[in-house]
Amino acid sequence: MDIVELPAEEAAVRRFIEALWLPYYRELEATVDAFALADDVDLVAEELPFRVDRIDSADYRTWIAVDGSTDGNPLADVDGEFAGYVAAEVDETPSVFDRPDRLVICDIYVGESYRGTGLADDLIDRLRDWAHDAGCEEFSLDPHVDNDRANAFYEKHGFKRTKYQMVASVDDPTDRE
Repeated sequence: MDIVELPAEEAAVRRFIEALWLPYYRELEATVDAFALADDVDLVAEELPFRVDRIDSADYRTWIAVDGSTDGNPLADVDGEFAGYVAAEVDETPSVFDRPDRLVICDIYVGESYRGTGLADDLIDRLRDWAHDAGCEEFSLDPHVDNDRANAFYEKHGFKRTKYQMVASVDDPTDRE
């Protein structure tokens, strides 16, 4: 299994979206209402420019696990199957706060046939390397409360709950006409 950084190249990003990003968000959509995808747009075409721009930024990275050797070939052209990915960004702490810089894990996904193989551990290890290189002392992430498998995985890796995120409608729930 090769784990390679996703370049900000349209062909590679398109393959990533189709092979990993879309399946990941389809799974989320099936279990979490907040991740419902739009029905009236071309999801790949809409996501592509956003992903290319994001990947091109200095503080954001995505790594793709490829089942098979990449042999230095362009990621869009490799024969191996895209097995999983992890995306993260550096959260630099403003000088007024007394906390270390953090590496925020945006997404981590392993395709169903690769779950339980240790691939997710390898993806976290890749992030750990980048965190050290970027001077980050902590990881941060926002897993969904109902994702028991993911939460158990994160706890196994030393993550601890530090806050709750709450969501409410902007309509006043106390306004009862």
